[in-house]
Amino acid sequence: MTAPAADGDTAIPLPLLLRAPHPDGAPLPPSAQLPSGVRHLRGIPYGELDGSRPLELDLWLPAAPAPRAPLVLFVHGGAWRRGRRDDMGLHTRQWNPGPLARIAETGFAVAAVDYRLSGEAVFPAPLEDLRAALRWLALRADELGVDVGRTVVWGESAGGHLTSLLTLAGPTPEPGTTRPTPGTAVPATAARQPAPARPEDAVGLSGAVVWYGPSDFTTPRGYYSPDAAGTPDALFLGAPAATVPELARTASPLAQVHPAAPPFLLVHGAADSMVPCSHSEDLAAALRKCGVQAELRLVPGADHGWHGVAQEQVEEVFTYSLDFARALVGLTD
Repeated sequence: MTAPAADGDTAIPLPLLLRAPHPDGAPLPPSAQLPSGVRHLRGIPYGELDGSRPLELDLWLPAAPAPRAPLVLFVHGGAWRRGRRDDMGLHTRQWNPGPLARIAETGFAVAAVDYRLSGEAVFPAPLEDLRAALRWLALRADELGVDVGRTVVWGESAGGHLTSLLTLAGPTPEPGTTRPTPGTAVPATAARQPAPARPEDAVGLSGAVVWYGPSDFTTPRGYYSPDAAGTPDALFLGAPAATVPELARTASPLAQVHPAAPPFLLVHGAADSMVPCSHSEDLAAALRKCGVQAELRLVPGADHGWHGVAQEQVEEVFTYSLDFARALVGLTD
């Protein structure tokens, strides 16, 4: 079916007229202003994929960015197979204002992003989605008043794993390239090669805040067996980790540590029965061995998702994490 055309014009197929604008140029939705002055924009498409749902993000923009607000990219948890993009965990759901609005009140812009879940796609699809979100944010940075050159990635549980992986792998990988082996020189001719201008080239990752995130699929730890099918790990990878060792290694932040990584804050419950705290302990040790700033904070008595501790302790962990993020980008009171 086509739309009627005026004399001399080309008829336009009706599906093209009805199709939503591409996310790169689509108008932003209306914002809601919170009592603090933070502006909240919901359900902004940042990517579209054939045969998949639209990928969306929510934004919280500070009342008075001066001149541009640094960015927190928030990555939700849910075992890579469920979750809501604006959910920082059970113990923050009743906060008013919510945790992401609280972050924005301190001067950050906050983007909480969708990514494809394991029922929709397997690794590396979620990592590609996070990179696509950063690309979109860079493309629209002038309009939003956001400084993507000062980005802190913050995630919890499965989102903590993706946070670590994104921070280590970087927002702009070159297809078919690998990171040089530490200690080897990059040829001068290669260093002088001009790179094409892309929005994502403006992204700079200042650091990571990781709450109880898995860091290693290559070693049996805790709750799930690497040989078992149907586990969250296997659904994320597309196969049991033991049967795809190279893929499991590529998806393991612990195996991707390098000396050029930005600072990390790793916060983990000392009594975590689902993702043992050794995931964070080992990642912190590997980062420090490479000379990377890595702060490890274990919360006594805390199980996964901060279960088993008082609300005051969760608030303290949040405040400590926020102070760490603010220091990374130079935000001061």
